[in-house]
Amino acid sequence: MSDIQVHLIEAVVRGRYLLRPAAGSPAGVLVGFHGYGESAEPHLEAMLAIPGAESWTVASIQGLHPFYTRSGEVVASWMTNLDREAAIADNIAYVRTAVGEILETAGVLGPLVYVGFSQGVAMTYRAAADAGHACDGLIALAGDVPPELTERKLEGFPRVLIGRGTSDSWYSEEKLTADVMLLRGKGVRVDFARFDGGHEWTPVFNERCAELLLGLA
Repeated sequence: MSDIQVHLIEAVVRGRYLLRPAAGSPAGVLVGFHGYGESAEPHLEAMLAIPGAESWTVASIQGLHPFYTRSGEVVASWMTNLDREAAIADNIAYVRTAVGEILETAGVLGPLVYVGFSQGVAMTYRAAADAGHACDGLIALAGDVPPELTERKLEGFPRVLIGRGTSDSWYSEEKLTADVMLLRGKGVRVDFARFDGGHEWTPVFNERCAELLLGLA
């Protein structure tokens, strides 16, 4: 089997995002990245539950890899470890284009904030680092810093809020501590919030998100 070669080719794939315009003059733009096995819809609902979100234009980008659950629901994933570097590059290019369109459509001059949950957290960090849009804040719930950013300088990286449920068995206390130390060591302003709960959004964490948005608006 040593003579088998792997070749990658580019293909046009249609992504999708949901957009909810702000009520009145927008304070800024929230752009969200859902977790594994979710879709853009529940992530949009989660962001809309943040107090004060009605004043922001809110968009939820869906991962490029849809699949069916056992119940027949269509959900998506951002990537697997297969051809990982190529998948990361594809996702960054996709997000760069999507966020550019969102900003143009929204016509908002206020701050841009990325919001990620679980697997989508890695995309928030990658978008802030490489998607090419000036980002003012990053909310990372129940997910860690992607490994390819740990060796890089992060000058100009936005303010970060990290959330963790105290009973979350996937995003552990050790991962939270490591992420906070890593980012602070690179000069990034980091706040974090622990709350009673598991791998999930909670009203308590939403209050902390609201505080961040109020400070940026």
